[in-house]
Amino acid sequence: MGKAERTRQFIIEQAAHLFNEKGIAGTTIDDILAATKMAKGGLYGHFESKEEIARVMVDYLLGKLNDKIASAIAHQKTAVKKVFAFIDVYQDPIKSYIDGGCPVLNFGVEADDNNPELKAKLKVIIENGIETIKLIIENGVAGRELSPGIDAAGYAIKMFASLEGGMLVSRVTGNRKYMHSLIKMLKDELKSYELN
Repeated sequence: MGKAERTRQFIIEQAAHLFNEKGIAGTTIDDILAATKMAKGGLYGHFESKEEIARVMVDYLLGKLNDKIASAIAHQKTAVKKVFAFIDVYQDPIKSYIDGGCPVLNFGVEADDNNPELKAKLKVIIENGIETIKLIIENGVAGRELSPGIDAAGYAIKMFASLEGGMLVSRVTGNRKYMHSLIKMLKDELKSYELN
């Protein structure tokens, strides 16, 4: 990686939490300059506009989320443990492994009506997350680990939507107990379909 690429990556890493915490509209160029300790000319030498920085930041943050989930799932052998690993990525909504919390939740509200490009990216992330959960469960049924009575698609939608909603409730109230209760319910429900 050359110096220009390293500097660009530095800007991304230093400023990502700003976009995740303040949103795209709420993050100013001055905020980015303060976080990176760069001059305006240095910043614009690597990015053409705030909009370009925002696009790159969103990709970076969504990539971190995807990588975290993929890594958690990859280390598990059974369908139930894979689903539990996915769920556990959301275990602490107050002190998230990504500064500012879950980018799907944070950018989702902002993108809903105002940013069709961002909305399209988030739609893909959400649909892929739901599909991943559904496929894990279907594989668990096929492998006789889970009962065929489970509605894989329904559970996947409920799980994903519940985790995102649980993040919101826990972050707004400043209380992890809501997420912990939710996680217990999701895990108990899945365990009720275990055949082993």
